[in-house]
Amino acid sequence: MYPRSFMDSNGDGIGDLKGILQKLDYIHKLGVDVIWLNPIFDSPNDDNGYDIRDYYSIMHEFGTMDDFDALLEQAHTRGIKIMMDLVVNHTSDEHAWFVASKSSEGNPYRDYYFWRKEPNNWVSIFSGSAWQHDEATDGYFLHLFSKKQPDLNWENPQVREEVYRLMTFWLEKGIDGFRMDVINFISKNPTLPSVYTEPGQLYAYGGEHFMNGPRIHEFLQEMHERVLSKFDMMTVGEMPGVDPDLAVLYTGQDRHELQMVFQFEHMDLDSGWGGKWDYKPWRLSDLKAVISKWQEGLYQRGWNSLYLNNHDQPRMVSRFGHDGEYRVTSAKMLATFLHMLQGTPYIYYGEEIGMTNVAFSSIEDYRDVEIHNMWKERVLEGGADPAVVLDQIHVKGRDNARTPMQWTDGEQAGFTTGTPWIGVNPNHGEINVEKALQDPDSIFYYYQRLIALRKTMPIITEGKYVLLWPDHDQIYAYLREGEQDDLLVVCNFYGNTLEFYWPEGFSNDNTTCLIANYTGEQWLESGFVLRPYEARVYHRLRSQ
Repeated sequence: MYPRSFMDSNGDGIGDLKGILQKLDYIHKLGVDVIWLNPIFDSPNDDNGYDIRDYYSIMHEFGTMDDFDALLEQAHTRGIKIMMDLVVNHTSDEHAWFVASKSSEGNPYRDYYFWRKEPNNWVSIFSGSAWQHDEATDGYFLHLFSKKQPDLNWENPQVREEVYRLMTFWLEKGIDGFRMDVINFISKNPTLPSVYTEPGQLYAYGGEHFMNGPRIHEFLQEMHERVLSKFDMMTVGEMPGVDPDLAVLYTGQDRHELQMVFQFEHMDLDSGWGGKWDYKPWRLSDLKAVISKWQEGLYQRGWNSLYLNNHDQPRMVSRFGHDGEYRVTSAKMLATFLHMLQGTPYIYYGEEIGMTNVAFSSIEDYRDVEIHNMWKERVLEGGADPAVVLDQIHVKGRDNARTPMQWTDGEQAGFTTGTPWIGVNPNHGEINVEKALQDPDSIFYYYQRLIALRKTMPIITEGKYVLLWPDHDQIYAYLREGEQDDLLVVCNFYGNTLEFYWPEGFSNDNTTCLIANYTGEQWLESGFVLRPYEARVYHRLRSQ
């Protein structure tokens, strides 16, 4: 959940904690168990909360600590847990530690961050140099993200103590876990060497020096010993640049680190050589390869996080489905595909009603620091065609995921009585919660059914994943094999009508359809017809 965009309770145009509290019954009705809140800590909002100024205070636009306590209590009353966003690779440059750090070279907080007299050639993930000059001390500090997000130096044991202290504060308050922002960045090569790099290629050529670094497992095991092991809680680490073998090291039960990781391989399928903004069409065969690698690689060794969109990614129905004629059908298909896999599904707010990307006509309508940095670099300084760059933003920009929740077809989609901090998607007249709840065949109720299946059928949690038809360029089909029963999941990822033939052991006579996004089957002698974006899940007992 992106709190800034979920529900505004006071008319200032910014979502807040009281707004979330007002909508807890809606979340409970959907059937979710845990709410992951994007950052709600005090922040100057250079990166919408991922630049934290005070880890012990609530962002004033979101409310007060009393508001948070009320939200936590009411969520728990409904059986819903709260997971916070832990952002400790970096702070805001307005954090007291950094303010002290830059005051003088001899300040005790100087070593809380990375300071150098001469910068290396690393580039920021948000464009430009990863180093910012500070005139007062004639030094450069490292920021892998915005220049207002200086990286913390985890080699300093005092930094780690501060982090463990703040984590304990929130856990003792009663929260139920942490999603850890780029947590595999916290251990860096201490020499910070220069690397060969091209625009958009820092991950490829420099990632070995700041991702999965030499002390990362030591740091996470120390965190587990000092904090995580003392609470009944959930942990998931956001980790660009991991593969299944690394994920097992991070999540294996005998490793005493984390429980899950967010990996990004499937999120990069439509990125070209130049990185995120170098868009290329994704291919179903590549999606199959990535998902299968992770399903097979973590089976009985670790645990998968399942997602197709979040606050940093475009809306999934626009990216992997069809956000026009087949929006409802393809949204249900994608949900079926994801929720039948092994792992923990993450539903991003609005996904359950099929919210789509937005195409603002002007750069002035966007709010994301990454978008504006890219625009400055490519258009204002590089002379690129503004129309071309706007098209890139329409497809891949993070603000696609940050437009206000569409509650009604009324003014500002029912999100606020004021002026929203970012524009509402114009399609809220068609796509909104009020309409979804009135339609028994809506995407919302389909998600509700998928969630109920996951909670009642152990095979979805425990079964082995087996890919079928790996080379088919339109159908994604897989099995979930249990000791006594099996599931067959069949998804048509495109708008064509196709024929699907039963795999060995399955037939019209020995299967039961658990869920489908179309009513009725069109049978063939040894299979069935798949309509555009159709998804079907069949169950069979081995004894039959």
